[in-house]
Amino acid sequence: IDSLRPSSRAAALFPFPTARSIVLSGCAIIVRGQPRGGPPPERQINLSNIRTGALARRAPQSQPDQKDTPDEPYAFQAREFLRKMLIGKEVCFTVEVKTALGREYGMVYLGRDTTGENIAESLVNEGLATVRREGIRGNNPDQARLCDLEDQAKASKKGMWTEGGGTNTIRDLKYIIENPRNFVDSMHQKPVNAVIEHVRDGSVVRALLLPDYYLVTVMLSGVKCPTFKREADGTESPEPFAAEAKFFTESRLLQRDVQIILESCPNQVILGTVLHPNGNITELLLKEGFARCVDWSMAVYTQGAEKLRAGEKSAKERKVRIWKDYVAPTANMDQKDRQFVAKVMQVVNADAVVVKLNSGEYKTIHLSSIRPPRIEGEEKNKDKDKRFRPIYDIPYMFEAREFMRKKIIGKKVNVTVDYIRAATSSSETSTIPAFAERTCATVTIGGINIAEALVSKGFATVIRYRQDDDQRSSHYDELLAAEARAIKNGKGLHSKKEVPIHRVADISGETQKAKQFLPFLQRAGRSEAVVEYVFSGSRLKLYMPKETCLITFLLAGIECPRGSRNMPGGMQVAEPFSDEAMAFTKELVLQREVEVEVESMDKAGNFIGWLHIEGVNLSVALVENALSKVHFTAERSSYYKTLVSGEEASRLRKDKIWANYEEKKVEEVVHVMEEKERTANYRAVYVTEITDTMHFYTQDVETGTQLENLMETMRAEIAAQPPVEGSYAARRGDYCIANFSADGEWYRARVEKVQSPAKVHVFYIDYGNREIVPSTRLAVIPPAFSTRTLAAQATEYTFAYIQVPQDEDVRADVVDNLVRDIQNTQCLLNVEHSGVTCPHVTLQFADSKDDVGLSLVKEGMVMVDARKEKHLQKMLFTKRSWSFLSHVLSQLNIWRYGDFRDDDADEFGYKLKK
Repeated sequence: IDSLRPSSRAAALFPFPTARSIVLSGCAIIVRGQPRGGPPPERQINLSNIRTGALARRAPQSQPDQKDTPDEPYAFQAREFLRKMLIGKEVCFTVEVKTALGREYGMVYLGRDTTGENIAESLVNEGLATVRREGIRGNNPDQARLCDLEDQAKASKKGMWTEGGGTNTIRDLKYIIENPRNFVDSMHQKPVNAVIEHVRDGSVVRALLLPDYYLVTVMLSGVKCPTFKREADGTESPEPFAAEAKFFTESRLLQRDVQIILESCPNQVILGTVLHPNGNITELLLKEGFARCVDWSMAVYTQGAEKLRAGEKSAKERKVRIWKDYVAPTANMDQKDRQFVAKVMQVVNADAVVVKLNSGEYKTIHLSSIRPPRIEGEEKNKDKDKRFRPIYDIPYMFEAREFMRKKIIGKKVNVTVDYIRAATSSSETSTIPAFAERTCATVTIGGINIAEALVSKGFATVIRYRQDDDQRSSHYDELLAAEARAIKNGKGLHSKKEVPIHRVADISGETQKAKQFLPFLQRAGRSEAVVEYVFSGSRLKLYMPKETCLITFLLAGIECPRGSRNMPGGMQVAEPFSDEAMAFTKELVLQREVEVEVESMDKAGNFIGWLHIEGVNLSVALVENALSKVHFTAERSSYYKTLVSGEEASRLRKDKIWANYEEKKVEEVVHVMEEKERTANYRAVYVTEITDTMHFYTQDVETGTQLENLMETMRAEIAAQPPVEGSYAARRGDYCIANFSADGEWYRARVEKVQSPAKVHVFYIDYGNREIVPSTRLAVIPPAFSTRTLAAQATEYTFAYIQVPQDEDVRADVVDNLVRDIQNTQCLLNVEHSGVTCPHVTLQFADSKDDVGLSLVKEGMVMVDARKEKHLQKMLFTKRSWSFLSHVLSQLNIWRYGDFRDDDADEFGYKLKK
């Protein structure tokens, strides 16, 4: 500030200090004293006894018939001579005459007293002024000296006394620019020499651009000072600090040689920056509290918008001038609440996250100054029959959420609170807030501003505020710049391409749809998923990216405490530790990428299985943390031992749900074992094919993932290097790959018979089905995918304890029933005894655990096969009992013809009685 402060003074008959002098023309100046609590008074001094040319004047706009008045010869040169001599210098003056109208005539001297250079004599000596000889008195030595100087200038042909009359000294002033935008663009934001001719207010000046003499009004880019409002009666009323701001700019720039960078021209308003050798007036106005930042023009400020924000921030902190009553948005907050580090637990929307503080408290943080993608009301209600889902139905909402989720979920971020937005009501009379109180902050990770990254991708827009609204992001200018880049590059919301459409099927609770998806999920083994929502410790909602569907997923093998819920009879009370279990699951998996193994499905269409995240089985984690118990259904799982071990450790610690657990006394029981018992060791299999003879093929669920990976890799290799058609010569017993006619995909196969090149019988070794194909659809199996790498996955079985119907029609009905019930589904299989061609087994439905063969007997579709082994009699008796009851009660299927034998009835009656 001191580097720009003028130090000039003026003195009359008594010392009169001034802060500046303004040169109105070659023979008139204005002097002003030092400021005392505001702008000081002014005095105009006209130079006595001399005359200079009149400067150009523009005709009044209200009088179109009037013409502009040009410069008189050497008028501008005289003004410039005085301007360069006096501006910024100390002067003193004497007043010789004062007219009735108040005009003062006198002599002005350069310096503190009258011993300094006489300004009038200097003008006459340079030939820039003429002497008023008609009023000269011979006894006045000062006037006589002026005449002598004029004669010398004439003799020397200086200034106006040169030959030619001085027409070349008349300026071609340009008051109007036809196309201001093109004019500004032609300057290419390069500094232009100029003289400030007028200061309208602190941030608007009138400048004379050199050397082409353009008179332009320039508004300072990025700032706005208090102004003078014109009232209805024509008077002007200044806003607070308007006069002080104007004086601040005048005292530093008026009639100074400066450089101006013309930066932009929106709506015919020229924006620019005035550069003075001693400082930048724009930044000084802000720092001293005479101006505030303006968002709409700050983007064009070429010197760096961060400097302007820093200057405004400094003035706010010191509460100077226009900021004397300023209160910061976070003034009432402690430092620890204004800035902290927290862990992101959930991305609520494209502009809000839930974080966990070091204290364990959860807090919702909204990103400052940005607005997420949104849709207009008409578009939202266009399809009223369809349930509106913002995350999928609003364009780019899903992309914005996914961008944030992948960047920050589960990670620690730096949070700087910018402001607290108070709750707003939906109407003036309503007390219910339309929006709750919001904590708005800048969230960064690794030095990256998440809001800025969102805006730059085109996944959010920047909120525009009122000029006096200071509740905004501390990095607001960076957000505006990021949005400008996104618009320029046509990204996201600003793209002219068609918006992405996400067709996501929500099959939660849709039993029929869930049944259709079940075989694919079971066969896939471990599938990728994203946890969208956590209902309880063991109940989640998953998004399956590959299948583009939403499913409800229940954790297998555990029994988790139930939370409170509305029931027909009233509110069900939550079980102990249900909230803790849900919080544990949320923190571990919510919105994380996980892997799931789908085993089965319940009656409500919810899938049941195992969930893994970064090598951790969620069911095991809940049990180990004493937030769940092991369910008996886990016995069939490969995770059973781990679950039992974790439960035992939790029980010994008496932690959480085991806090009140007491060990029960175990009584010794002596078991009398028979010589041999039936072994029940059921394992999960997937039924892939059922033959006409009631034999069936299965795949082990445990190796399903290996098969899927092998198939995917094999097909990728074949796609990269397709086999040459007709190059393979099929031979019986050879392993090959065959192109299946139903889907056009390649599978591993074995040649069973070569009838002709056009008819080759093949058996698909991994699925159990057969097909007749031409040899052109066969190829050599790559060594990396042979049965040595992975054995054939299809295994043949037949049903134990039941007789295959000999009648073809009856057998066909049984096969159709089996295809409907178990083909392409997961079942539980137990080998009962060996057979001639394949093992004899019992099958159970995965969900209900009902025996498949027994259900056929119950429906009267098959007869029971007699076995003599003692350890099989119990199972055999059960089946034969149901066989007889079916005959007696309903005459079902094969029994409708009366094929039941008397000896069967006698045996059943005897055993039933026994």
